[in-house]
Amino acid sequence: MSKSGVAVAPDCITTFNDLKLGKSIKYIIYKLSDDYKEIVVEETSTDPEWENFRKKIVDAKSSYKGKVGAGPRYAVYDFQYELEGGEGTRNKIVFISWSPDEGTLVFPRMTYASSKEALKNSLNGIGAEVQANNEDEIEYSTILKDISKGKR
Repeated sequence: MSKSGVAVAPDCITTFNDLKLGKSIKYIIYKLSDDYKEIVVEETSTDPEWENFRKKIVDAKSSYKGKVGAGPRYAVYDFQYELEGGEGTRNKIVFISWSPDEGTLVFPRMTYASSKEALKNSLNGIGAEVQANNEDEIEYSTILKDISKGKR
């Protein structure tokens, strides 16, 4: 359970293990349930196109007490990239915390921030973590630069 009292649904871990071990899922998008009591799987996909994934994250919405705003989300993406100099291809499972600076309602933003560690700590095998607060920070090239530093 997180600092905010939000629980991680068992399906979050099962789905992550399917991505990690089966390699058939390309990404998982997680969200807080409508009552803000549990982190749940919102969507999984086998689509390898980064821009399709990015659009789903950027366009997400959250509501609270009848108001709707930009939606924070967590995601796990099986990121594949080429090493410089033809050294081969690498895969890294990346945990992404998306919480846009503009247009986000305060309660959802604070609840996502205080619940992130509970989800992240329950997912064993994350290779990198990215915190994104504006659309530039969730561009393919930005993520690639962040995760390829270690060349693991």
